[in-house]
Amino acid sequence: MDTHLLEPTDARSATERRATYRERILERLAYDVGVAPHRATPRDWFMATALVARDRVIDRLRAVAAEDARAQGKEVCYLSLEFLIGRLLSDTLGNLGMREDMRAALDGLGVDLSAIAETEPDAALGNGGLGRLAACFMESMASTGIRAFGYGIRYEHGLFRQLVVDGSQQEAPEDWLSSANPWEFERHDLAFDVCFGGQVEAEGDRQVWRPSETVRAVAYDTPIVGWRGRRVNILRLWSARAIDPLRLADFNSGDHIGAFADRLRAEAISQVLYPGDDSAAGRELRLRQEYFFVSASMQDLLRRVKRRWGRVQALPQAAAVQMNDTHPALAVPELMRLLVDVEKLSWDEAWSLTTRTLSYTNHTLLPEALETWAVPLMSRLLPRHMAIIYEINAQLLREAAAKGGDNQLLARVSMIDEHDRRRVRMANLAFAGSYRVNGVSALHTELMRRTIFADLDHVRPGRIVNKTNGVTFRRWLQNANPGLTAVLREVLGAAILDDPDRLVGLVPQAGHKELQARFRAQRQEAKVALAKLIAQRTGVSVDPAALFDVHIKRVHEYKRQTLNILHAVAAYQAILAQPDADWVPRVKIFAGKAAAGYRKAKQMIRLAHDVGARINRDPLVRDRLKIVWLPNYNVSLAEAIIPAADLSEQISTAGMEASGTGNMKLALNGALTIGTLDGANVEISERVGLDNIFIWGMTADQVLARKARGLDATNDVAHSVVLGDVLEAVASGVFSPEEPSRYRTFVDQLIYDDPFMVLADFEAYLAAQEAVERRWRDPEGWWRSAILNTAHMAWFSSDRTVREYASEVWHVPS
Repeated sequence: MDTHLLEPTDARSATERRATYRERILERLAYDVGVAPHRATPRDWFMATALVARDRVIDRLRAVAAEDARAQGKEVCYLSLEFLIGRLLSDTLGNLGMREDMRAALDGLGVDLSAIAETEPDAALGNGGLGRLAACFMESMASTGIRAFGYGIRYEHGLFRQLVVDGSQQEAPEDWLSSANPWEFERHDLAFDVCFGGQVEAEGDRQVWRPSETVRAVAYDTPIVGWRGRRVNILRLWSARAIDPLRLADFNSGDHIGAFADRLRAEAISQVLYPGDDSAAGRELRLRQEYFFVSASMQDLLRRVKRRWGRVQALPQAAAVQMNDTHPALAVPELMRLLVDVEKLSWDEAWSLTTRTLSYTNHTLLPEALETWAVPLMSRLLPRHMAIIYEINAQLLREAAAKGGDNQLLARVSMIDEHDRRRVRMANLAFAGSYRVNGVSALHTELMRRTIFADLDHVRPGRIVNKTNGVTFRRWLQNANPGLTAVLREVLGAAILDDPDRLVGLVPQAGHKELQARFRAQRQEAKVALAKLIAQRTGVSVDPAALFDVHIKRVHEYKRQTLNILHAVAAYQAILAQPDADWVPRVKIFAGKAAAGYRKAKQMIRLAHDVGARINRDPLVRDRLKIVWLPNYNVSLAEAIIPAADLSEQISTAGMEASGTGNMKLALNGALTIGTLDGANVEISERVGLDNIFIWGMTADQVLARKARGLDATNDVAHSVVLGDVLEAVASGVFSPEEPSRYRTFVDQLIYDDPFMVLADFEAYLAAQEAVERRWRDPEGWWRSAILNTAHMAWFSSDRTVREYASEVWHVPS
């Protein structure tokens, strides 16, 4: 029985509801999909089912819109370059209480709901945690009753579809829109002109921008339904169109390709997420993307404010705009341009409205990840905005000087980095234009105050707050793990679906053998399913009884997949040295994409593949150690992996992971964390208790101290026989015999120039992994810890997070 759904609100009997759904599915199949039942493919049945579900969503959306029209409330506008929403059918049916009725209706037609749901492509609108957080927030805002719009770009081909060929990542276009998307509505009536280039001219006391290029932004709306249908909010994504589809004169004169040049240039904006920025053209396209969606979104916002409130001066009362990282930071000068140039407000009035409307979430402390743009590029592409940035910066520098700032402080707070061939610092711009700036974990926020924003906090104190991230339990527990959800409902009652705080009721039962057995049984079922998927996608056979050691996240040096791979080599060498010893069987499961131009991250994937290839075929190892890399990591793959995870790898260099949300999803589902004191690991450890998590390694302060002493890890290697042997095996070509020198430079960089300090933390990581194996050998202790992890994760719900934003940042009801 599918026990993790609410009771349906439809007053008719289950038989009547299911008959009605069956009828409507057949109607949609005939009139919208255009096929007869006996010819319908699983994809056809999915489309018909989704359209029936969408009808219910629209009914609720219309009711919500009517309620909103009666109450002139404040709304949230959430600006994000990514929204990693995944598949929507399961979420929608679950939140509307339709799943069991729809399953039964389809059963009566000889169709399996789970099978057709698998044909829905993941929406390719994001890459990692940033986009998934935005998706969780959209669902939670609808579930908690917060009136909200999400704004982003409707990418035709997303980031990329990851292929792993002979161990190397290759990128192919995503084709998620190759078939019709049943969830979106194209809004021809909502289109805005977005301009680029040209020049700025003075007309009296006003500056007039005369652009040289105009692109049309067309809205596509996806309704996002909340739990029990409390609200339906809109995710509005912009698609780029040329003003004219072709230059007809050029086409008729024989230039059949050149006639489409303007169209191709315009539509490139919404083709691909994060186009490669190794070239000048790639960097320009990224900046065009960021301005394109910000400009369309701010124009749309002001349209609604004037329609609902009658005057643009009501903006801070009408809306709170949240910038998710620095990608939307151009909202600061764009809102100023619209208010000053279009609405004809004075600079001071416009600045007051802007800085009472905008707030900014920072997601990184890494200097290379803090976005900057070359001044010449910004001046050429957005000349009016560059002039506005200069004016905002001059105002900021005057404030800094008035507070006694010397030239060094002024240089640090300036939005223009004069030491790096003159670049615009987008984080400084976002900070200056926001009334609140938040970090996403307690540690991250404290480090923000002490490091990247220390000077800005001195000049404009009181703006920095913390809002620790969260995840939606509907997606990551109820939908992803129905087996565990069934156990929780039976043990804690159905109210657990509405009130995650009730999870704490597991605590007094954590030592009970019956509950431990049930936790273990549902985990084993998920592991069997994942083992089948691994075999299908990689050809590697794994033992579901082994410890499933999971490392799933974007591939980056600071996330230290390399450290995990080196541990695999150490474990392999230990097995070879003592093949008859009683080893804990372990499957290391990796998944994640490397940015297309990130060569080092791609080499990490190749190393994992090479190490796995040797280990997996070594007859001495057998099933005691396996290494797999599941390609094309996305939301749906995460939903398959997370319920099956025993161990959660959260091993970033301390002080470099802002928060993480994978750590929350895995712990919620009962995986034990092996992690550094970084990001939200700190808060997870405080809640689950240090006895139920494996914390190890340098702290953020120790990392800074180590960096000050130098990055040379020669002494770390010299004092660890295991580490020395591991590095020698990798560097000498044991895992790449066809190219023995493949990893020589890679190893040298780890020893002599690794700012992420993999080798400095190796021995502590090795000791923590030994502690993991000791706990695994104690099943009662392991499953008690697993239960206590789930029991103490309620605070990490994104419902809690958005309620905190609502009360302390946005000032809206929830």
